Amino acid sequence: MLKNYFKIAWRSMLKNKTATAINIFGLSVGLAACMLLVLYVVYETSYDKYQKNKENLFLVGTTFIKEGKENNTAGTPAIMGQTMQQEFPEVMGSTKILQIFTEDKTLLRYSPENSAPRTFYEERGYIADSMYFNLFTYNFVEGNPSQALTNPRSVVLSEEIARKMFGNQPALNKRILISSNLNGGDADFLVTGVFKPQSTPSHIDGRFFISYTGSAIEGYVKEQGRNFANNNMFFTYLFLKDGLDATALAKKFPAFMKKYAGEDLKQAGFDKRQYLVSVSDIHLRSDIENTGTASGSLTYLYILGSIAVFILLIACINFMNLATARSSKRSAEVGVRKVLGAEKSGLIKQFLGESLLMAIIAFAIAMLLVKLFAPVFALIAGQPITFSFNADYSLVIYFFILAIITGLLAGTYPAFYLSSFKPVKVLKGRFSNTLAAITIRKGLVVFQFVISVALIISATVIQKQMSFLRSKDLGFAKDQQLIIPLRSEKAKLAYSVLKNEISRNKEVLSVGASVYYPGIFNPEDNNFYKQGQAVTQAKHTRTNRVDNTLLKTLDIKLSAGRLFSPEFTADSSNAIILNEKAVADIGFESPQKSVGQKIFFNFNGQPIERTIVGVVKDFNFEDLQQPITPYAFTLNESTNFNYLIVHGSTNSLQSTIAYVEDIWKKQVQNEPFEYSFLDADFQKNYASQQKLSSMVSYFTIIAILISCLGLFALATFSAEQRIKEIGVRKVLGASAKSIVTLLSKDFLKLVLIASVIASPIAWVVMRKWLNGFAYRIDLGWSVFALTIGLAVLIALLTISFQAIRAALANPVKSLRTE
Repeated sequence: MLKNYFKIAWRSMLKNKTATAINIFGLSVGLAACMLLVLYVVYETSYDKYQKNKENLFLVGTTFIKEGKENNTAGTPAIMGQTMQQEFPEVMGSTKILQIFTEDKTLLRYSPENSAPRTFYEERGYIADSMYFNLFTYNFVEGNPSQALTNPRSVVLSEEIARKMFGNQPALNKRILISSNLNGGDADFLVTGVFKPQSTPSHIDGRFFISYTGSAIEGYVKEQGRNFANNNMFFTYLFLKDGLDATALAKKFPAFMKKYAGEDLKQAGFDKRQYLVSVSDIHLRSDIENTGTASGSLTYLYILGSIAVFILLIACINFMNLATARSSKRSAEVGVRKVLGAEKSGLIKQFLGESLLMAIIAFAIAMLLVKLFAPVFALIAGQPITFSFNADYSLVIYFFILAIITGLLAGTYPAFYLSSFKPVKVLKGRFSNTLAAITIRKGLVVFQFVISVALIISATVIQKQMSFLRSKDLGFAKDQQLIIPLRSEKAKLAYSVLKNEISRNKEVLSVGASVYYPGIFNPEDNNFYKQGQAVTQAKHTRTNRVDNTLLKTLDIKLSAGRLFSPEFTADSSNAIILNEKAVADIGFESPQKSVGQKIFFNFNGQPIERTIVGVVKDFNFEDLQQPITPYAFTLNESTNFNYLIVHGSTNSLQSTIAYVEDIWKKQVQNEPFEYSFLDADFQKNYASQQKLSSMVSYFTIIAILISCLGLFALATFSAEQRIKEIGVRKVLGASAKSIVTLLSKDFLKLVLIASVIASPIAWVVMRKWLNGFAYRIDLGWSVFALTIGLAVLIALLTISFQAIRAALANPVKSLRTE
């Protein structure tokens, strides 16, 4: 019997090739799109799942509180973990790591005997204490993880870096030179371990780890003493006893903070509280922006997951609509079968069998599509997403079950609908689609286009916002700015020579240097207050150390006073330049009245004085998701700059780069010349939004394609059902235009109804998304008018082919049997 069902199903599919092709294509594309998005969701939810201690390992988060405002970060003082371990018996162990945040890349050099040095810039370096590899799971291919960072000046490398530096030779016990601003410049390190990266991701994506013991940071922390208020730059992790309730432990933290940090926080003028986050929850559920890697977004996953479900629903709706629309053609078949003794349950099984067969064929095609497009999707998603039948066999099984469920869902209504026909009526030719069936079909078309129009609106808004982020004036010159990292002591000492030599080029507008530049993470700050204020009134202010031409190079506009200048030798000791936001927050009446005034910050309990020599207009030193906050510039008293910034003219930038490279090779020998562009670096802050924009756009196109396929098929069957009516109308003098209008208007009404329903839904969702940006586009009526017009145009183009074809058909052929 089962064989018979599938044989009949196969014959029915071959008999109706167009409908079958549309159904299978729609289902396969829908399944493939859903599978790709599921692969992305699985990847995003797999962070740190491989950690053996994930059930017991927790990050200590910090909420900073000042003037009623709260800010969550992962930063804690260096002494936090050790002190908590001593205080709470529930804590079995602790570790701390520090991201090398002062540089986007670190210089590593290996100098083999009788061979040229091998020098590379490497990203994602960390400083970690000796317990790190005891608590976190790493696959070591060389060395002992439990002892790897015990001794001073030890380094653990990823296998990729080790092979790059040492080839096929063992890396263990070889010495390399690491030039890091955070670790005090150039220093020799002994390689004590090599690890192979895991196949699943971690929120700590370090490529090399330097020992905290013996580091410059360890010396700096010791100089600061046991201060719980400052130097919140370490990620601290606690290893708790088995079965311990982390929430119960966290309830003890307020008393702990009062005991150890109360006086420090009082002097600092702010408060903070600690909390715990499970390691497996850090990436998606921590509400912390920077935890080593960019945090994921549950909102984005919900959006993409919803798109996956909606695309699959659209494909299912197509199937149901086409099956019910073709019901008049299959009514006679149902009538004959019932007269010959077929039961309703048998007919249901037959029609469900047809649906399942198409779903299985669609699944097979979908799997091939996923395999083919997975590398392309990985590029769009910006994640190393892969698909393999062997490695992902469990997902293949889930996808197959999903296909079966999809086939059942898509075929259930048509199966029950077709099997319910009365044989007497259909065999007498009295069958017609019921009002209920037509209403349901129209409702499903509206639902399809509600999804499609909402996706079009969302994609349009996201694209407009991304375009706004790229084009908005940031308050400084971001174009034609060449960023050159200065990492080694040799490069830093060559700063003056490099600057003078590069400045001689007539195509170079200006050259400056700084410790940080706009768009990258800047951890340096101070709390400034003016004369007559208490330290509790101090305002948190980001601080950057620059040379006397950096502000000119970035073309940051002056509001009052003056910029730094070589003519004023006293600037290097106590001069400071603030932005307008800092002036206002500290409490000065205006930028002009602040010039010449003194402000203070506390260091080790003592007030340090600075004199305001100038005020610059506000500029966006962070991405546009963040509002402008107080910012200050001070003159760097040494050549210890992290970056050289060259502002070139638009005429011959490539020749300028070649000129700069030539000078670099003369002055900083045996070190690679690397550069980036300021505008491109700034755009990296929007990587997650850009990924969302790309994915929403591509999958919106897929959703529209599937919806239009369904609309095309329905228009085809509508034209076939009304062929005689059209013939009569043409004989009576109806024009082709009126017939096209007749066939199109019902479908266009459905699209307009869908647009009216989709618009407020999309407005609410996009308004919430835009609220995540301090600077955003206006969500005006034009976006919705444009989108609705586009949806109607797409629907009209889809329908018009069949409508025009029917309108131009010869009425003699359609009426010759009458």
